[in-house]
Amino acid sequence: MAFLDNLNTKTRFGDFSIAPGDTKLTPGQIKTDLLSGLTVALALVPEAVAFAFVAGVHPLVGLYAAFMVGLITAVFGGRPGMISGATGALAVVMVALVAQHGVEYLFATVVLMGLLQIFAGVMQWGKFIRLVPHPVMLGFVNGLAIVIFLAQLTQFKVPGSAEASGHGMAGGEWLSGMPLYLMLGLVGVTMLIIWLAPRVTRAIPAPLAGIGIVAAIVIFFGLDVPRVGDLASIEGGLPPFHIPAVPLTWETLQIILPYAVILAAIGLIESLLTLNLVGDLTNQRGGASQECIAQGVANTATGFFGGMGGCAMIGQSMINVKSGGRTRIAGVAAALFLLAFILVGSSIIELIPLAALVGVMFMVVIGTFAWNSLKILRKVPLTDAFVIVLVTVVTVMEDLAVAVVVGVIVSALAYAWNNARRIHAKTYETPEGARVYQVQGPLFFGSATGFIEMFKVDTDPREVIIDFADSRVVDQSALQAIEAVAGKYQEAGKRVQLRHLTHDCHKLLTKAGHLIVDSDDDPDYEIATDYGVRTGILGGH
Repeated sequence: MAFLDNLNTKTRFGDFSIAPGDTKLTPGQIKTDLLSGLTVALALVPEAVAFAFVAGVHPLVGLYAAFMVGLITAVFGGRPGMISGATGALAVVMVALVAQHGVEYLFATVVLMGLLQIFAGVMQWGKFIRLVPHPVMLGFVNGLAIVIFLAQLTQFKVPGSAEASGHGMAGGEWLSGMPLYLMLGLVGVTMLIIWLAPRVTRAIPAPLAGIGIVAAIVIFFGLDVPRVGDLASIEGGLPPFHIPAVPLTWETLQIILPYAVILAAIGLIESLLTLNLVGDLTNQRGGASQECIAQGVANTATGFFGGMGGCAMIGQSMINVKSGGRTRIAGVAAALFLLAFILVGSSIIELIPLAALVGVMFMVVIGTFAWNSLKILRKVPLTDAFVIVLVTVVTVMEDLAVAVVVGVIVSALAYAWNNARRIHAKTYETPEGARVYQVQGPLFFGSATGFIEMFKVDTDPREVIIDFADSRVVDQSALQAIEAVAGKYQEAGKRVQLRHLTHDCHKLLTKAGHLIVDSDDDPDYEIATDYGVRTGILGGH
């Protein structure tokens, strides 16, 4: 991966080095965190406004969500350096709810969404994110980079025409002629400054330098280019406390619960994947359950303050981390700067050219895309290469949550199939005339049929020994397969000895009975016992 290639040494954004490990809170680090927070806040403004348009709500609803979710998760989240706010992945789900039932139902849904996320954190379900395989992560970051890139293209629309159509910057006519060339030129200048700035000074984050210099050029020369203010006015007051005005009835719950479950799942998946990516960059581990609870508390509070809810923002998190933000101060600063923009700084922020912010996000795209994955596609197993491409495509065509679930399912099925093919047995005859089947490979639901087909009941001698020393009985399907084989030999009037089978398996096998011969060196891994006791499926207990 582009930013994980040298995980134990450093990661680079342009020429900005990131040393892993714990970060000490020094005056220099505090300054870096504050400047990084300012950079993130500037990038949050057009994102929050655009996502509010996507969801069909007022821009302040998106800005309030970015402020509140960002502040609470920065203080209580599971990973310093992460940035949270209103996201497109959630906005596309919200649009149908808002269109059919209104914004008050959205606020109620966000509250319920947060409660579900808190429950997930208390139950420690966040740990299941470790089941996401590396090929899925590669496909995820590649797809995400493409999504971020495509999202920036909407800024190349004629300001105002999109809003008139009711779709924000997603609609409208494309820029053309000199306005387009000027926009592209400013984007290129921003990217060049971000690339060159670390070679000149590291006193301020490179993205902030790019935004500041390009904004100064545009304002000084009075260039006619799209600006933040062309999206919408961001002026407003403090977010007011507001109980969602919906009837507390069973019908209301039926309306909001499906949306809340989907939003909670998408929010946690995106947040936990961001947790992993930021952890890889900063060499930190753990915090999944804490992040779930923090996201839940943030969304619950946001729903009561007129916000559209949110989750971790990978693009902004990458800006923060690669700008040097390492502590919770950066996230808190980003949220407070955003609030300051809303309260007192809207007139200044609205002058910033969109080209500068697009240039920053394009650099994020370059740093996020796993360029190395293009080289390894021909070297990794075909299944892994397929998963990388599949997750990338689904992320772009559908959404992040669907892509990750699809990738995990395909990877799990491929793993099960590969292990199912490993089951086989070495056979030999003992001096006493018994035939020994020395089972090789794991015995589980996927290999159970192959295990049964290995035995030649009709042609085997009267004495058969099945040795599990090189195998492992995994689940109830495996025990059922053993019973099926033992039953066939019993019906044929032949005696079977099961060697090196765990003592717990002995107890759970109901048909083998006297056919089992215990051994002093039988293994004891208790997987089957745990499964049988939990499910109550197996006999003997």
